[in-house]
Amino acid sequence: MAAVSGLIRVMEKAARKAGQRLRRDFGEVEHLQVSRKGPSDFVSKADQAAERTIWDELKVARPGWGFVMEEGGVIEGEPGMPRFIVDPLDGTSNFLHGIPHFSVSIAAQEPRLDGNKSINGGWGDVIAAIVYQPITDESFWAEKSRGAWLQDRRLRVSARRHLDEALIATGIPFSGRGDMGQWTKIYHALGPDVAGIRRFGSAALDLAWVAAGRYEGFWEGGLSPWDTAAGCLLVREAGGFVTDWRGRSQAVCDTEILAANDGLHSKLHKLVANALKT
Repeated sequence: MAAVSGLIRVMEKAARKAGQRLRRDFGEVEHLQVSRKGPSDFVSKADQAAERTIWDELKVARPGWGFVMEEGGVIEGEPGMPRFIVDPLDGTSNFLHGIPHFSVSIAAQEPRLDGNKSINGGWGDVIAAIVYQPITDESFWAEKSRGAWLQDRRLRVSARRHLDEALIATGIPFSGRGDMGQWTKIYHALGPDVAGIRRFGSAALDLAWVAAGRYEGFWEGGLSPWDTAAGCLLVREAGGFVTDWRGRSQAVCDTEILAANDGLHSKLHKLVANALKT
């Protein structure tokens, strides 16, 4: 096993501390399902509390770093310092309905060394990532050029090379989020050729599972950086590829993301690109 860096230790400590609180709050959700007020307010507060826990841990451990957070928005750090990209609860709808499939996602991104702010807003590569699943106590982590890991086990994307053996994950547009027309075109292009398509409800975990070889690929549109920043690095460090639907690789692919193992990405990209031409 590769030696765990101080940065990963800091990020994992924050993710686990937030996850411990989410586990406790998750245990209360089913009791709230029958209450008059319902669980929505409770889940929103759980989300915010988890984010505050992460913020409190990370700002002490890495003073001067910036933040991009789902709830708290952008908090600028000191000039030239990296930033954390945080999703304290990816899979909120699952959490709300008592479905035990959600995660904490934290990524660290470095500023562009050349200072060119016209490229990706002046931000460079994601250098460290954690996706933590509180219910199963699985910690997926990666560092740039040091591989991807599940606890102390090295991760590698699936070795499957045929579409008819491939299990593909996705996120289906809902409540005005995402483009249903685009999604339908891609679904109809991929569906007949692959072994199956799954929608589990946490993009961060979907990407972690691609890195772990549980899925062969994943696509979704209309996401945000906190949904995918950590997962992008996990897949790449596990030997996979992550691009947008046009095949362009970016440090963080979010509005359009196609991730897959090294043997199937080009095949899936061809199907997606052809589908969107129609």
